[in-house]
Amino acid sequence: MKSMFKVLWKTESFLFLALFLQVTFDATLLFDVPVAKQVIGVLCLTFVPGFIIVKLLKLDELDVLEIILFSAGFSVAFLMIIGLLINELLFLFGVSQPLSVVPLMIVLNSFTLVGGVLVYLRSEGVKIRVSEPVKVSPFSFLFLFLPFLSIVGAMYVNAYQNNLLLLFMIIAISLLFVFGVVSSKLLPSKLYPFALLMIAIAILYHASLISNYINPFGSDVPIEYFLFKTTEQNAHWSSTLPFLTSRSIIGADYGRENSMLSITILPTVYSALLKMDSTWMFKLLFPFIFALVPLGLYQIWQKYVGKKYAFIAAFLFIAQETFFSEMLGLNRQIIAELFFVLLLLVILKEKMKPVNKMLCFMIFSFSLVTSHYALAEIFLLFAIFTTVTLFVLKRPSRKITVSMLVLFFAVMFTWYIYTSGSATFNSFLEFGNTVYGHLGDFFNPASRGQTVLTGLGLAESPSIWNTVSRYFAYVTQALIVVGFIGLASKRARRRFHIENEYFILTFAAIVLLALVILVPYLANTLDMTRFYHILLFFLAPLCVMGAGFIVTLLFKQEKEFVVIALLLVVLIPCFLFQTEFLFEVTRSESWSIPLSGYRMNTLTLYGHFGYTDAYNVYGAQWLSRNVEVKNSELYADDSSETSVLTTYGMIYIGYVNVLSNATTVADKGVVYLSTINAVTGVVPFGGLLFNSSKLTFITNDLNLVYSNGGSETYRNSR
Repeated sequence: MKSMFKVLWKTESFLFLALFLQVTFDATLLFDVPVAKQVIGVLCLTFVPGFIIVKLLKLDELDVLEIILFSAGFSVAFLMIIGLLINELLFLFGVSQPLSVVPLMIVLNSFTLVGGVLVYLRSEGVKIRVSEPVKVSPFSFLFLFLPFLSIVGAMYVNAYQNNLLLLFMIIAISLLFVFGVVSSKLLPSKLYPFALLMIAIAILYHASLISNYINPFGSDVPIEYFLFKTTEQNAHWSSTLPFLTSRSIIGADYGRENSMLSITILPTVYSALLKMDSTWMFKLLFPFIFALVPLGLYQIWQKYVGKKYAFIAAFLFIAQETFFSEMLGLNRQIIAELFFVLLLLVILKEKMKPVNKMLCFMIFSFSLVTSHYALAEIFLLFAIFTTVTLFVLKRPSRKITVSMLVLFFAVMFTWYIYTSGSATFNSFLEFGNTVYGHLGDFFNPASRGQTVLTGLGLAESPSIWNTVSRYFAYVTQALIVVGFIGLASKRARRRFHIENEYFILTFAAIVLLALVILVPYLANTLDMTRFYHILLFFLAPLCVMGAGFIVTLLFKQEKEFVVIALLLVVLIPCFLFQTEFLFEVTRSESWSIPLSGYRMNTLTLYGHFGYTDAYNVYGAQWLSRNVEVKNSELYADDSSETSVLTTYGMIYIGYVNVLSNATTVADKGVVYLSTINAVTGVVPFGGLLFNSSKLTFITNDLNLVYSNGGSETYRNSR
């Protein structure tokens, strides 16, 4: 039996399917069919335009998984780029709200119709390379229940503060992964992508769906949400909002993020067409797109280390806490990572026509640049490092060319200089000056930041369980180091079929990791956890290689079963620690809101994590509706300032004065008290705390104008 065959769709069938999906979506939107318009709309918007582009480019060399990934990438890029064009051209011709339903639907329908006809005219059929039919075991269907457990478990936590379903889900993921790796009969290798997708969706949703409101996760989602809502309400994206060009740190933060189409135009297009609540779009749509990133990494890695080892490496990537916590507060990076992976796929793809490779590179490059500035800079540095290194070694690359670098550089700096008052470009210079100015602190360990010190074992461990957790993390890092040492040998490179470009990219990741640890304040420019998360794009397979290298040294040959056993012994406990599962079941201090939020003190939950509830949301919305904040002196604690007032109050952070026991409320000033202040009686201020009972000037001198039992608003009537 042939190992591969081709399925040939008749062009009429393809055209009918594309038009049917689009017409169905249009009908659900026109008749306002709840749920259906969101489900069909997400699938239609996220895959159909991209699939048409894949077929128009005749990328027949792609396999099924690559078609799914490229379709998603092209679709998201299409929505960003076409949204930008509509935004600029229609506004130029006097349309004040270009990003509204009618213009967007006209363009989307026109593209689907014209694209479908062109595919019909240009090809004999729609060819999709698929593998030999897979015999699916009942075990494989168990992975389908993981997202269900995650969603229902999160709802159960929200309603009853009961985490049993989520604890069971984490155990189920661990067991299914172990059995899937050990037995190819239970989980055939062709179903690894499916299993990874289910695991990724489950682990992401278990965190994102906690609370009915936006959770910052200590990241930038409040600003992202504020800029998105500003664009959505105006139905127009502008890079010239007054406060975006401010030279203050706050203005620079808003300016950089407003330059990113991934959190301005993209969610506005989805919101306008799906009629989906903004909060749930951030909680459901962005994590769903992010779940595709491990699939892209698996597709890259399986070429070099094989399917099973790539599956294990992808699980390691998913198992890191940053993946399902901090990243959920960085939606622009979520989108950017999809394009980062697709650019790596394009570069490393062996059989792709030069014209198609360049077109794909151009589209994904622009999309990455307009999605996340830091990730774009890292990609450029990696590409330059690889090209220069291969040139010095007299092994010039045909996969990463100088013309690609020039194109990426030109797009990147043109966009960053000419949008939002050059806020992004100026930030690059400021970050560089900051690192350069602190080089004198090289021998000061504190200059690396607390996360680096913890990673190096230089910070005190709060409990025995934290110490054990660190040891498992150290083992994975040690395996990565051993894997790189083994990979540096020619024998290992031949064993894993590592080509020059991929080896240099991996070497660049090792160099950057060393620099982040050694150079003072470099880790602080992005955050060490995010650096490590990004570098795992290249380093995760080294963990698997390291285990193989150790087993080979011990047994004089690589015994796959022993390698897998070693990896499972390390990765499963690591996963249980990273999800805080073991901290929860041992009743130790846990930082997981889904598993342990019910037993966190209010200050930690609301102050440190920025968790919000209906009291705070309604209070912030009342304040926004009834107070002209821009022309008032508004006071609030720094937690409310950077979370609920930004997201649900839609109040620019620069208009808020931080509340403290030394605050003097101006005439006609307004004071907002959150749940922490009004109920718990604590006011966080710059990392310090003081009792809100000391704010006697509020109760004695100001008038209570709003209270809902959880938050309060006072006004100075003088």
